[in-house]
Amino acid sequence: MANRLIHEKSPYLLQHAENPVDWFPWSDEAFIRAQEENRPLFLSIGYSTCHWCHVMERESFEDPEVADLMNRVFVSIKVDREERPDIDGVYMQICQMLTGSGGWPLTIIMTPDRKPFFAGTYFPRESRLGRIGMLELILRVESLWQDRRQDIQQITDKVMQSLETINRNEDMRGLPEEGVLDEAYRDLAGSFDDVHGGFGSSPKFPSPSNLLFLLRYARRHPSSNALSMVVRTLKSMRMGGIYDQLGYGFHRYATDRKWIVPHFEKMLYDQALLMMAFTEAFQVTGEAWLGDTVREIFSYVSAWLTAPVGGFYSAEDADTEGEEGLFYLWSVEEVESLLGKEDAGRFIETYNMDRSGNYLEEATRRRTGRNILYRKDTDEARAMQHSMEADHLTPLRETLLEARNRRVRPFRDDKILTDWNGLMIAALARAYQVFGQHEFLHAAEEACRFILTNMASPEGGLFHRYRDGETAVPGFLDDYAALVLALVDLYEATFDEEYLERAISLMDFCTAHFRDPERGTFYQSPDTSEPVLIRRTEFFDGAVPSGNALTLYNLLRLGHMTVNSRYLQHADGLARAASDFLVKHPTAYTFFLISLDYLLGPCCEVVVAGYDGSSEVGEMVRAIRRIYAPNKVVLFRPEHKEKPRIAVISPFVEHQRMKNGRTTCYICTDFSCTAPLFSVEDVAGSLQPKEEIKRSPDYMSLHYSTGRYFTSSYWLTWTR
Repeated sequence: MANRLIHEKSPYLLQHAENPVDWFPWSDEAFIRAQEENRPLFLSIGYSTCHWCHVMERESFEDPEVADLMNRVFVSIKVDREERPDIDGVYMQICQMLTGSGGWPLTIIMTPDRKPFFAGTYFPRESRLGRIGMLELILRVESLWQDRRQDIQQITDKVMQSLETINRNEDMRGLPEEGVLDEAYRDLAGSFDDVHGGFGSSPKFPSPSNLLFLLRYARRHPSSNALSMVVRTLKSMRMGGIYDQLGYGFHRYATDRKWIVPHFEKMLYDQALLMMAFTEAFQVTGEAWLGDTVREIFSYVSAWLTAPVGGFYSAEDADTEGEEGLFYLWSVEEVESLLGKEDAGRFIETYNMDRSGNYLEEATRRRTGRNILYRKDTDEARAMQHSMEADHLTPLRETLLEARNRRVRPFRDDKILTDWNGLMIAALARAYQVFGQHEFLHAAEEACRFILTNMASPEGGLFHRYRDGETAVPGFLDDYAALVLALVDLYEATFDEEYLERAISLMDFCTAHFRDPERGTFYQSPDTSEPVLIRRTEFFDGAVPSGNALTLYNLLRLGHMTVNSRYLQHADGLARAASDFLVKHPTAYTFFLISLDYLLGPCCEVVVAGYDGSSEVGEMVRAIRRIYAPNKVVLFRPEHKEKPRIAVISPFVEHQRMKNGRTTCYICTDFSCTAPLFSVEDVAGSLQPKEEIKRSPDYMSLHYSTGRYFTSSYWLTWTR
């Protein structure tokens, strides 16, 4: 019989709806039951495409003996971390405090008032290899709960004290200086794998925020090794098994140093952030394979992660029919039967297949006869690949892809999340600007239209999750930050002022309901949300940039676009609040460093004035977009309108009009403007860095005492 989860919308919760465990969703009902029956709570947090979550379910949550014990001892709660990142964030922080590590499935045992006294991740059914099993763990907790309640109280008191201390962050500093960027570069260079790219040994994660930071560092310091680190990493990943060589798109991470053996799940946010990294690397280098990879990622997202309603689904599972990677693996015999001996031989050599298999069984480490497809990044291999692509390799790949599509496909998590959609929309809007492919822009606008139509709250805010016709869960900081990022990028891609107006509206809502006015930081949850132990402020950049890091970036861009000094005030306060973290552990906050690079400057406002739709405007805008100048904002002032909407949003563009009847470009760098420019060559030359950049953060010191802030073209008086 189904448990209470059968009434939920989360695919992860529904996967557990027929467990014999008497699961509750996160709800008052669960906590009231625990209080009334004087039982501890067993909180299990995971997500639908998590391999070890599936393993723990099969071993324990589907086992009648384990379930009977859990139902006797605990009130059990199941949470989807992607649906409730606020709950996951608090208890993951506690798990890391208590154990020194974390991950999913996340296992928390706590009192009825939500205070934990035990934390861990995966537990097998029986104890083995030094890891306690569920059967033993439940009985130990039962004994502890019955006989040593005072000890539990002492543990929970210490946990709460530590949690409050960690989230207090009272060590406020001045604005971070450029040396923080240098320190981060040195740290990344020290952990860089010169042979295979990436950072550290294994497992290896794509870490796109690191790559985006290094691209900016390379622009600031062209003589550094930063650019080659990025290109080496992107190339190794693109050639490796972490990349789906047949159907495209990136898997979550590689379990080995060489990027060959992936953890096979595919996440929307990885596709988005890596699309950004490949797009920017193409801008810098012009290497065609980088652009090809952007198009391939889009083809995967378009085919398998795009909802008919317009938004993007969340993920595809690592497992098929209970076995990780089964969908993606090939035997030599299968390839030979589909391609014939001669063609198969070429394919097998190109993709490094072995008759005994290059993929090892996870538990026994024995060869399975199955193969991960990957390429060797050597001059000889690349030459062979190039010669084969046009003549032979593409139809062979398509034949195998067609055969693979007839297999049972991995489970797809079809919920639509505002924050992950925001990242994907932003990636597509940026890719459109660089490559000019209208299918990128169409997909971005369709998804944005869906989010703004279905995920907006009546109060002017956002919801976090949509699935099966239901919108739910009030939005978190990450939702606002990612969608504002997307809206600004869409404005720059289309010059449709409505996108910029919506970005401003959401930024103002976020400032009103998420910002801590004393510290200048932004909480993960709004002031109207239910309390989850503590109202957290997240700075750390994990698989996705933190909401605070994205918000700082948004405040800087909107501040320079609108000359609204309040945004730059808030950016100043947030940068100061993050300074201590950046100084101590800069590589843990690399998207913050992207914002710091922007803050330190030079940054510029670019205004194009001309007739909307004219070839001259199009040529000028394309020239601006070709240049890798990440710390800029671009606005368009249509000449045929006396008082265009953009002049209301950004008053400084009102007087920046065409000169001498020609399309005109105004470029203002660090609050100093050049003479109007008319040629594409002059515009491109003005945006290119002239030398290694050394700036100080002094210009961000707003003149609070006089109540005035100097922007690109005039003094703006503001009231505190």
